Amino acid sequence: MTISAHTIPLVKTPEILENRLREIPIEPGVYFMRDGSDRTIYIGKSRKLRTRVRSYFRESQRLSDRITTMVKQVTEIEFIVTDTEAEALALEANLIKQHQPYFNVLLKDDKKYPYVCITWSENYPRIFITRKRQLGKANDKYYGPYTDSHLLREVLHLCKRIFPLRQRAQPLFKGRPCLNYDLGRCPGVCQKLISPEEYRQIVKKVVMVFQGRTQELVQILTTQMEQAAENLNFEVAARIRDQISGLNSLNAQQKVSLPDDTVSRDAIALAKNDERACIQLFQIRAGKLVGRLGFVADSHAEPGAILQRVLEEHYQTADAVEIPAEILVQHELPDGEMLREVLTQRKGRKLNILSPQRQTKAEFIEMVERNAEYELQRMQKFSDRNQQSMQDLTAILDLPELPHRIEGYDISHIQGSNAVASQVVFINGLPAKQHYRHYKINNPEVTIGHSDDFASLAEVIQRRFRKYVENPQLRRIGNPDWPELIMIDGGKGQLSSVVAVLQKMNLLAELQIVSLAKRREEIFLPGESQPLKTDAEQPGVQLLRRLRNEAHRFAVNFHRQQRSQKLKQSRLDEIPGLGHHRQKQLLAHFRSLDYIRQATPEQLSEVPGIGSRLAQEIYDYFQGK
Repeated sequence: MTISAHTIPLVKTPEILENRLREIPIEPGVYFMRDGSDRTIYIGKSRKLRTRVRSYFRESQRLSDRITTMVKQVTEIEFIVTDTEAEALALEANLIKQHQPYFNVLLKDDKKYPYVCITWSENYPRIFITRKRQLGKANDKYYGPYTDSHLLREVLHLCKRIFPLRQRAQPLFKGRPCLNYDLGRCPGVCQKLISPEEYRQIVKKVVMVFQGRTQELVQILTTQMEQAAENLNFEVAARIRDQISGLNSLNAQQKVSLPDDTVSRDAIALAKNDERACIQLFQIRAGKLVGRLGFVADSHAEPGAILQRVLEEHYQTADAVEIPAEILVQHELPDGEMLREVLTQRKGRKLNILSPQRQTKAEFIEMVERNAEYELQRMQKFSDRNQQSMQDLTAILDLPELPHRIEGYDISHIQGSNAVASQVVFINGLPAKQHYRHYKINNPEVTIGHSDDFASLAEVIQRRFRKYVENPQLRRIGNPDWPELIMIDGGKGQLSSVVAVLQKMNLLAELQIVSLAKRREEIFLPGESQPLKTDAEQPGVQLLRRLRNEAHRFAVNFHRQQRSQKLKQSRLDEIPGLGHHRQKQLLAHFRSLDYIRQATPEQLSEVPGIGSRLAQEIYDYFQGK
């Protein structure tokens, strides 16, 4: 429901503001803050909507700088009433994901910490480590983020040795399982030698490990082993015994000294500076530390609000068995009672949220805080080194300000064949892979045996900035898509070709561009015959080298991909009547040219669009007939 429709901030119209606040009910729900451009800039929840929204506009209320800035921009307020606080919490989380309000950006997804993903959306779920938590498929489950990636990989590797699990994303052979099946490490998923229901039961056991329920799993397996032994099924009993032994070695971690070792609990604390907050969440199950999770947040919010947001997002997708009986927090939560009631309802049992001030639990919180402080110091050192590189590069190139967005370009080919280009982007000195882009070179003069890096780079730059010429009104300076610096991999020749095309586009005066030559790591500027006097090991040059190496890596990988695809299709092009579309269908079905070569006419005709006559022609071609 919308209760305002003007562009003047509400703080400047007290009478209108008071009327709007009176219209908000004293019920649980979610509220929206909008600015004069009708953008949603903040979404929140409350047990009493009117009370919470009114608190933003009280002069006596102490607000953070971030929220104070937000309140000055609010011109509209909307709300959605819910039946319970639990519904409000879930609705708020979904709306924040949908709208991504600027002032709700508290937790930062910097892909620093890895997750474990289990793809329950597939018949045979995969288990893998990822740094991208993409909830595109609702059934997929993520655990983490874990602070120790090395330990996480060891745990996952051990799980794949203890339990027979799917080892490959794609089958190695078409008509038979690979060696992992013979070794007992895979139940033959690729050939469907195990039903999806049976395989899911195996995966559920692995899930218990990442839920911190290893001891419970050992008890279940012990019962199964004893039953198998009583039934004289000694082979099964021995296999379960080995699984129990592996789990016991996995569970042999340092015991945490806390009272009530049978109580499952999480402990959360943070350390912050002016730029960021590092949060650590320790998971204790049966007196053992089973998980240490890490988060990074904007430090402008109050400590309690940061911890509240972390806990809400962490438990949002957690199963009831993953929610502990007790949560120890470093600071009082602003909506701790609501969170306690919601989690109690989901868990089905009483849950306590405590902020211990003395004795053993307080000492444990202090230990979690120390770990967060060490992580903050480590991140700050890395940030300082990166900032030093940015400042040094600014001084080397005499830039007016630090280059926020730097783009690097490189060309890859083999004697002109399958020529491609890469565009990589560094934001504030760090790779921003979501902005990476690759190009296929379309210049007809770049062919096998005739390469032209100069023309290729000119083509790529022309395609990259073409939209700014076609639409002169498109904002440039201040546009997040507009680079403050462009780096070309090469020497004076490559730089000159790019400068020439930018001059034709009337964009050269608005862009800072340099090239970095490989041999001596020399930096060239437009119009200068000699390189800048720099040291290859100074921080600014090292930043350009990292950018250059990343552009080279990205271009080479794309070139190899294109070359491999070309090699597959080149043989198929020789078969009469087999067009490009049917070639793609064949490769999608068999996944390899070798499989197509070994297939019988009957197997080939199973591919959509491949009739019996064409299947026979394909078979005869590969048989040399």
